[in-house]
Amino acid sequence: MDIVQIALLGVAGTLLAIQFKGGKTEYGIYICAGISLLIFFAALDRIGVVVARLEELTAYIDLAPVYIEMLLKMLGITFVAEFSSAFCRDAGYQTIAQQIEVFAKLAVLVLGFPVVFALLEMIGEFLS
Repeated sequence: MDIVQIALLGVAGTLLAIQFKGGKTEYGIYICAGISLLIFFAALDRIGVVVARLEELTAYIDLAPVYIEMLLKMLGITFVAEFSSAFCRDAGYQTIAQQIEVFAKLAVLVLGFPVVFALLEMIGEFLS
């Protein structure tokens, strides 16, 4: 799906959900959830392109595959956290959305520690 199709899907889903806002609000939430899942899975299809480009990048530069793996994990964490927190926020549960975002930030921070330690080790080697 290209961006025009995704945009049309999002607008159509939003307009349909607005129709239910006055009466059965839960139907609007279900429609938003369904449309959001469709768009999320369409975005996941694009991840294969990102992975292929990152593999090409590692062929050009001497980069350990561990770092690419870590980058992909961070990317996955941010996508899932953004999707789920936006869904919770749209449903009216801002506190849960904020907790998901905090947990995602901590998870990315923990995943980034090995990179920071490797960088500090490299700086230490240059200085000695």
